[in-house]
Amino acid sequence: RFTSSPGENAFQVKITAPEEQFTRVGVQVLDRKDGSFLVRYRMYASYKSLRIEVKTGDKHVAKSPYILKGPIYHENCDCPQEESSAWLEEMKCPQTIPQIQRDLANFPIVDPDKIAKEIPQRFGQRQSLCHYTIKDNEVYIKTYGEHVGFRIFMDAILLSLTRKVKMPDVEFFVNLGDWPLEKRKPPQNLHPIFSWCGSSESKDIVMPTYDLTDSVLETMGRVSLDMMSVQANTGPLWEDKNTTAFWRGRDSRKERLELVKLSRKYPEIIDAAFTNFFFFKHDESLYGPIVKHISFFDFFKYKYQINIDGTVAAYRLPYLLAGDSVVLKQDSIYYEHFYNELQPWKHYIPFKSDLSDLLEKLQWAKDHDEEAKNIAKSGQEFARNNLMGDHIFCYYFKLFQEYASLQVSEPKIRDGMEKVQQPDDDLFPCTCHRKKAKDEL
Repeated sequence: RFTSSPGENAFQVKITAPEEQFTRVGVQVLDRKDGSFLVRYRMYASYKSLRIEVKTGDKHVAKSPYILKGPIYHENCDCPQEESSAWLEEMKCPQTIPQIQRDLANFPIVDPDKIAKEIPQRFGQRQSLCHYTIKDNEVYIKTYGEHVGFRIFMDAILLSLTRKVKMPDVEFFVNLGDWPLEKRKPPQNLHPIFSWCGSSESKDIVMPTYDLTDSVLETMGRVSLDMMSVQANTGPLWEDKNTTAFWRGRDSRKERLELVKLSRKYPEIIDAAFTNFFFFKHDESLYGPIVKHISFFDFFKYKYQINIDGTVAAYRLPYLLAGDSVVLKQDSIYYEHFYNELQPWKHYIPFKSDLSDLLEKLQWAKDHDEEAKNIAKSGQEFARNNLMGDHIFCYYFKLFQEYASLQVSEPKIRDGMEKVQQPDDDLFPCTCHRKKAKDEL
């Protein structure tokens, strides 16, 4: 990697609850192979305190053992911190997030009564929408449209947040589709719509994607690809990586067809192939055979990663950045919540949306190997410092907090709304022992 690793078995980490006979905590040590390690754990019960031992051989490392004072709640424990300011401080959330400021600048005021009528009238018949109200830290929903299965991702992050912190009373609409919806331009009446993807042609309020959000909530759960696991599966050292540019995916954009055709013309430069055909006719003479899916971690056997739009932005970019290959990113009108903080030639190598200079940019990377390696490292550092689980929780909370402050009428539980229930956890119930708010002491 960029430096060296002492080996994946260099450290042993053990987590126990001193007051308990048994500790139900899953622990994983991830070797990032650059001299640093990630240790993550998932609790399946709540504890008054935890003892964390970090050893090399039979010797404690640094100030091990560490005592984490509680109460420490497991993920499904519904024990919100009453003082949001204290939670924000504990989470080390930033005071302001530039993308949130940019998005909300289009909405100096928000009238929940007004948008509760106008947004369903305008979008409710043609789009898949969720109308949410958070009231007294409980979540209520009404859905519009046929395809509302993706509400599970939004439900999950809202329920997770309300278990952790007292959320502001807020009422808002979430777009469950791929494409941003608000295409009007001032002085037309703009409607605030929360979406997972933004564009330069729309005014939607952008959130972290459902994919990245789900990977945070399900870390060490049912998902294998997340912002931590990818850091420990980055393939060979830079010098030993395959110098062919790599891409796999489905046919969700015309430029992807052109990329695969380019790959077939220059196979020694680009290895690009389709794993599925859905949008276009599969002409094998043009695009070659459909290939099998490979593990995302195997992408990093290759030095150059091509990131190209799908229906909207390609939601794999956070994981590509977290590896240690250099990313070549297509110019695009679409963006995720963090794209505007990325800098071309610092965090990635840009290429034109029509792919006309892709070969030229790849040649540049080959001719400037040290610069390309440094861009890969900067992209990786950006991902580590801006796209981890705590950043995602902070982003959502700050977004709802600042949006709520724009409301000029009281959020309401509207006709037709149903309560979104917290998950039952009969196996590991919990008793809340949060510190009381200062005004109660």
